[in-house]
Amino acid sequence: MDITLRRARPTDAEAFERMMNRSEVLAGLAQLPYATADSWRTRLAEPGGPGVAELHLVAEVGGELAGSAGLHPVGTAVRRRHAMMLGISVVPEWQRRGVGSALVGALCDYADRWLGVLRLELTVYVDNAPAIALYRKFGFEHEGTHRAYALRDGVYVDAHTMARLHPNPPRPASA
Repeated sequence: MDITLRRARPTDAEAFERMMNRSEVLAGLAQLPYATADSWRTRLAEPGGPGVAELHLVAEVGGELAGSAGLHPVGTAVRRRHAMMLGISVVPEWQRRGVGSALVGALCDYADRWLGVLRLELTVYVDNAPAIALYRKFGFEHEGTHRAYALRDGVYVDAHTMARLHPNPPRPASA
């Protein structure tokens, strides 16, 4: 099976609408249902300009969208520039088949080798054991649990905070 990774494009909007509105995908996200292709087109058109470190990747298998993942700034605070937030979604048929690993691996590589990000952060619902195992595989560690973190399908659910520090932070070549 060949997994192709590439930057997300506004032309992916319809595929994002189909993927993100699936109940199995939505259950693992902190997003609201019923996002339209137009709203995705707008979101996908915004990142990627000069000086923007944000990266949104898609994984394709056989030309079909199998998943997506992104690196996003944690906010505008100057003292938090060293950190970015990671988010991922994988179509259920492609879960546990290497798509998530390909996406997370590519984002960690991009953050480490091209952005010099010291800290990658994420939140994951406590009942999402496969995702937690995926994140641990790439060096993410549990840092805490947020009780009643998000409303999911009418129930408040807890989420873990996980983070990964750069395994070999950049330094000058002469050091």
